[in-house]
Amino acid sequence: MPNPPPLSFQHKKSLILAKLSVPISEYDDLSPKGSIDIGIRELIDEINATEGCVTTSSCAGRVSVFLEGRRKVEALEGLGVGGEGGNEGEGNGNVDEGGLEGERTNAGVGGKGGGGRWLFVSHDPVPTVLESQGQSENESKSSWTELLGLQRLEGGDEAVQREMESVRDGEMRLVHFKFEPMILHVLTASLPQAQLVLSAALQAGFRESGALNLTSSTTEPATPMVGIRSMGLSLESVIGFESAGREICMVPEWQLKHLVEVTNQRFVENGKRIERFRGLLREMGKCEGKERRGDGGGEWEDKEARRERKRAEGLKRAEELRMGKEVKHDDEMPDLNVLDQNP
Repeated sequence: MPNPPPLSFQHKKSLILAKLSVPISEYDDLSPKGSIDIGIRELIDEINATEGCVTTSSCAGRVSVFLEGRRKVEALEGLGVGGEGGNEGEGNGNVDEGGLEGERTNAGVGGKGGGGRWLFVSHDPVPTVLESQGQSENESKSSWTELLGLQRLEGGDEAVQREMESVRDGEMRLVHFKFEPMILHVLTASLPQAQLVLSAALQAGFRESGALNLTSSTTEPATPMVGIRSMGLSLESVIGFESAGREICMVPEWQLKHLVEVTNQRFVENGKRIERFRGLLREMGKCEGKERRGDGGGEWEDKEARRERKRAEGLKRAEELRMGKEVKHDDEMPDLNVLDQNP
């Protein structure tokens, strides 16, 4: 019978499940969306129904347009507003971190923090024909530029180049088009449970997955955290910049549409990997249950028992071979009495 989960794990899981039990209309978290993505709600419920697992943060996958934060620290004239550069999959909120009182923080290398914000976010594929969509958020948009929260300058590329050159060095804030596949963090009650979840993730195609907290600093067993992700499906492209409070598009309409089409294809592959992950978790969970059987349907044995059995079988075969050779040698020895009677 497996050991019960550590008390610390049970406490954390009960708090998380209590929050998830709140009706969707009342649920809120620190992510930009503020709720769990519908696309992986069933997966999360299945994981949380497993005794030794609980999800701590998640994102089903998304396409977004993001204005990066300021590169320099600026003094705030009033109360100010923090940046919105967090990643909902990481569980970060819409506030700057590490800033001094009365200052706005710098953006990091990726542009997050420092007042960065989303111009467009969708957790579902984006329709590629704007005019024929009956959706309220798209039906009034006449171009990809407008749908993605950008503006286009009159005068074409020359006007865009002049505008870019007018922005002072170090103050350029770029606009990024991104696709990010599913990211999921699962707290586990033991190393074997973490290994099961991680193995399922890797086999499903989430190849950049890994585990943390493999050792414990207390008397309780370790409760590893498994991070499930796949950077191979990610996509990022710079499509604009900010100037005088305007987000200016710097690529043509056809390129924006192409980026959306590529992103939609990756949404499909992301969904396939999620379903493979769900299926593998179910199968591995069955193998870890009480009815777990070994090769040929026999009683399951752990690694140490299997090693000892293999050793005993090897010794037995060696002894049988030795005895066989002795019997064969005795059969081949001539009878000396018979030899003496020959003329």
